[in-house]
Amino acid sequence: MHEPLEGIAEADAILGRPFPLPSAALPLARWVDVVQVAERGVEVAWNLDDTRAEAPARLALYAGLEAPPERDLPGAEDAREEDTIAVRTAALPEAQPSLRPVTELRWQRDGLHLRLTAQGPWETDALLALARSV
Repeated sequence: MHEPLEGIAEADAILGRPFPLPSAALPLARWVDVVQVAERGVEVAWNLDDTRAEAPARLALYAGLEAPPERDLPGAEDAREEDTIAVRTAALPEAQPSLRPVTELRWQRDGLHLRLTAQGPWETDALLALARSV
């Protein structure tokens, strides 16, 4: 499933509650996509301004009543636990520099399955801070 939504209010309706957005500051976004990716799951993707050197290009947050659809990350390292958050990374050598590596964080909170997917040169500590701010 990959159904574009009009905005965050439609995401709220699918979840039956407000979509949990990060309270931590994000880099400048060029545009944001809101997409239903599961029957009771939505992903918000921030396509970031990557015009500066070493800037990350993308950040996506899945929230759903069911686990997010699996993503094939060729060459991904095994997930490691950081507190209650599972973290895995894949190099993605074929992607443009601002989209590599990809780091995926998964956790559950308040009855929701959550996944934060970051593409580009992110520090793991910054991603964990973003995840904790959701």
